[in-house]
Amino acid sequence: MRVHLARQQKSEILRVANKDGILLNMKKYWLGSHTKHRLMYHIIWIPKYRKRILKGMLADRIKELLIQCAEVNNWQVQEINVQIDHIHAIVQLDTKTSVARAIQLFKGGSSKKIREEFPELEEFLWGDSLWSDGYFAETVGSCDEEVIKKYVQNQK
Repeated sequence: MRVHLARQQKSEILRVANKDGILLNMKKYWLGSHTKHRLMYHIIWIPKYRKRILKGMLADRIKELLIQCAEVNNWQVQEINVQIDHIHAIVQLDTKTSVARAIQLFKGGSSKKIREEFPELEEFLWGDSLWSDGYFAETVGSCDEEVIKKYVQNQK
């Protein structure tokens, strides 16, 4: 697996336990030469025609491919949940990658590989893509909007 070392950044580490009780080192904030940031997004997308096909070995392989994509691009996956007809991902991106570009890389790379490895999907899908064109994305913060509004309003 190729990792772009030039893009790696220093970070403040937060140690947390995942749902299986395994301790993980999570990047709370990424530190660049001129930035300190936490660009966390909740992203959802669906298979074409919202087909209910994301199960079993297919779901496991999709999850592997998404994690690999994140590692290669120096993003941090906080959570991926593959449901039968959609995917939820919580991902921390770097400052150089837009949400649209991250989605393009997640969907494009996984679609190509999955269609090669699971040719039986052609029965359910037509065209060149596993995924529908759209997606949902929102930022995920460590505090809510009201707290931030009050903080900004009270600055002198």
